[in-house]
Amino acid sequence: MLVHILLFNAGTDNEGIHTVQIGERNTILMFQAKDDALRYAGLLEAQDFPEATVEAIDSEEVEQFCRQADYEWKIVESGQLEIPPEKNVEELDWEQESEKSVSESEDVEAESMPNEELDRIRRQLEGLL
Repeated sequence: MLVHILLFNAGTDNEGIHTVQIGERNTILMFQAKDDALRYAGLLEAQDFPEATVEAIDSEEVEQFCRQADYEWKIVESGQLEIPPEKNVEELDWEQESEKSVSESEDVEAESMPNEELDRIRRQLEGLL
C-alpha cells in the first residue's frame, strides 16, 4: 500500500523523518491521503517546524525501517484529522547529529544507519517512477 510520510531536509545528508512520541516510543505517521499529509505538514509549520516534504512510499518499506530503528508506526486513514501534539521536543534529532564531532566516527556511523536506509528506500521508489 502506498502511503505518505513527512521528511525534513529531504535529499540531504541531514535528512530526517517526522515522528511523534507516544509514551516513550517514536512513531512514524503514514498518511493514506497526500492531502492529509500536506495539511499535517502545514500544521507543523504553524508550530515553527521547518518545512516538511511529503514523500510517497510503500508502507512495507516504512514498517521494515521502523522494525530496524525500533520505532512504531501508525496509519492515518484518508480523511482522518491528525493534529500534531502541542508539546514538541526541544532539540530535533537531525540538529543533534549536525552538532556532533566527526571524531566520534563509530557513533556517527551507527546513527547514520537510518539515513542510509532512507536513501536506499528513496532509490527504490525513484526506480519505480
